[in-house]
Parts: sequence; C-alpha cells; structure tokens
Amino acid sequence: MSEQVNTIDIGYGNVATQRNKVLRNTYWLLALSLLPTVLGAWVGVATGITNGLTGFVGLLVFLGGAFGFMYAIEKTKNSAAGVPVLLGFTFFMGLMLSRMISAVLGFSNGPSLIMTAFGGTAGVFFVMASLASVIKRDLSGMGKWLFVGAIVLLVGGVINVFVGSSTGMIVISMLAIGIFSAYMLYDLKRIIDGGETNYISATLALYLDIFNVFQSLLALLGIFGGERE
Repeated sequence: MSEQVNTIDIGYGNVATQRNKVLRNTYWLLALSLLPTVLGAWVGVATGITNGLTGFVGLLVFLGGAFGFMYAIEKTKNSAAGVPVLLGFTFFMGLMLSRMISAVLGFSNGPSLIMTAFGGTAGVFFVMASLASVIKRDLSGMGKWLFVGAIVLLVGGVINVFVGSSTGMIVISMLAIGIFSAYMLYDLKRIIDGGETNYISATLALYLDIFNVFQSLLALLGIFGGERE
C-alpha cells in the first residue's frame, strides 16, 4: 500500500514540476518578448514607417501580418524556430503600435501617459496572476465566452476603422480591457492547471492579452488625459 502511495506522490510531483517549468519558461519568454516590442515601437516612431498605414490598408497589413505570424508560431512551436518566430511577431506588433504611441507623444504629457498605461497593464497582470494562483475552481468554461467577446471586439474594431467614431473607440477600448483582463486570468489558470503544456503557445496567448490591455488603456488615456501644449 505504501509503495502505491509513494508512486502516486512521485507521479504528482512530476506533473507539478512540469507545470512549474512551463510557467517559469513562459514568464521568461514573455519578459524577453517585450524587448522586440519596444524596439519595434521605437523604430516605428523614429522612422514614421507606419504613418501611411491608415484605414483599410492599415487594417489589411495588421490583420495579414498578425494572423500570418500566429500561424507560423503554431507551426514552429515545437521546434528551435519557435522562439525567433515569436520574437519576430512581437517586433511586428511593436511596429503596429508605433502609430498610436506617436499620437500620444504628440501630447505634452505623452510620456507620462505611456508610463501610466504600462503601469496599469502591469498591475492588471499582477492581479490576474495572483487570482490564478489562488482560485481552485475550473475556469475552462470561460473560454468560449471570451472567444465570442474577442470576435465581437474584432468586428467592432473593423467597423470603427471606417466609421472613425471616438465614442466607438472608447466603448471598444473599455470592453477590450475587461475581456483581455479576463483572458489573462483564463490563460494563466490553464498553464497552472496543466491545460497548456507548450510555453511558446502560452507566451503568445499572454502576450496578446497584455498587448490588448496596454493598447486599450493607452487609447483611453490619450482620449481623456491628453494635454496639448
């Protein structure tokens, strides 16, 4: 009987060790992925290379590039190419973010707005990581509702590109903060519970959550807190 208990304990220990390894690798890669994002944003702001990507053309470039990279990441996540492809994606996302950052930097308090958005995003991540570590119930049922919410946001965002409504931007940004904060909790809980065993896929999911929360916070801060000289 004691041998059977020991075997179970050892097996559970192996599973727990594997989950901790995935979570640790995910956090390291997530931190690393922010560097190409900052670099991409800096290149975009410094060169103005994305300034012409407005309206339908900008939408096509963003969606085509993002979904193309995500497809490539999924195909390479179990190979040595997975990490470089992911980092290439985060550089691309930084480039795409540079137009909004340039607009915010046009305000006299632009740098402080960017730091506030960064601090707010970090705060949301800390809260969701803490909740994921203490919540015992299974959150897998949230997935389908969050996916529907993300699709609704995507459709609303596409429509607003053509409408150009400030009110629409505010509503979409507020909904995005709520949905992707919840997605953050869901994705972290999946890693902790062993539902996600590939750290590259886990990093991609969390990166998208963080990117969308930061972008939405920055948009709201620019609309409500931007000060002209």
